[in-house]
Amino acid sequence: MFIEVDGVEKVFDVRRKTGFLKRERRQVRAVDSISFTVARGEMVGYIGPNGAGKSTTIKMLTGILTPSGGRLRVAGIDPSRERRRLAHRIGVVFGQRTTLWWDLPLIDSYKLMHRMYRIPDARYRENLDRCVELLELGGLLEVPVRQLSLGQRMRGDIAAALLHDPEVLYLDEPTIGLDVISKAKVRGFLRELNTDRGTTVLLTTHDLQDIEQLCSRVMVIDHGRMVYDGALAGLHEAGGSERILVVDLERELAPIEAGEAARVVKVEGPRQWLAFPAGESAAGLVARIAAEYPLVDLSVREPDIEAVIARMYADKATA
Repeated sequence: MFIEVDGVEKVFDVRRKTGFLKRERRQVRAVDSISFTVARGEMVGYIGPNGAGKSTTIKMLTGILTPSGGRLRVAGIDPSRERRRLAHRIGVVFGQRTTLWWDLPLIDSYKLMHRMYRIPDARYRENLDRCVELLELGGLLEVPVRQLSLGQRMRGDIAAALLHDPEVLYLDEPTIGLDVISKAKVRGFLRELNTDRGTTVLLTTHDLQDIEQLCSRVMVIDHGRMVYDGALAGLHEAGGSERILVVDLERELAPIEAGEAARVVKVEGPRQWLAFPAGESAAGLVARIAAEYPLVDLSVREPDIEAVIARMYADKATA
């Protein structure tokens, strides 16, 4: 296995003020004895609510943080002990932070990384040209990073993480705050990267569409513990999650009759909300409504991952 995580945990010491000149010390277990493996070339979604331990796990996998316990290997390397050696084999993108130099043109950041990673000139040029083409960065190379939009900067960060041909790419919320077009570009690029070059990808995100379009496997972490590892359809089944079809009709009508395919959960004037199982396609339901009702517009809302996990725990509690 390319990535091996065996009983890994991370405990932080936290101090808080309890009175005048008094502080209380307590331990916070951010990651609690998680274990998983990822094969070379696999693309895996790593999801969970805010504060679940996703970013902490990524930081341990990159060597930024040292585990409090357990065993961790990436390509046979202990990240915390051989961080510099591992750096040449991994790429990392944190959606909330950039690795680019803020006041320099985008191309200057790439030139600096060319030297930092000691990338052979021919390889650097080939990888840069490929990233520029697929991520549509051609008109942005001379623009200072501070002047780029969030979507442009994110695409620039992804290119920067791939210039040295990493074997594994860690993506922490890579589509956060992006518009629909930018998300589509990033997803298409990652799909091609994994297919063509066999790059191993570990993706953390709150956007389930990222997972649905890119990953065949999903791992769910909550309160530092692994609560699910398997196919996305299985996660929806375990959590009983539903997607919502929002339908705008030409005029106010009685609740739509969708049979067993869906149920109306809300009606507000000509707008109706229909819930249907998250693991099923909306195509058949949309076709039926379009054929039988005066349809103006519609949209599909994905289930919120926090709601899916909360439902999983609720079902366990009542079992």
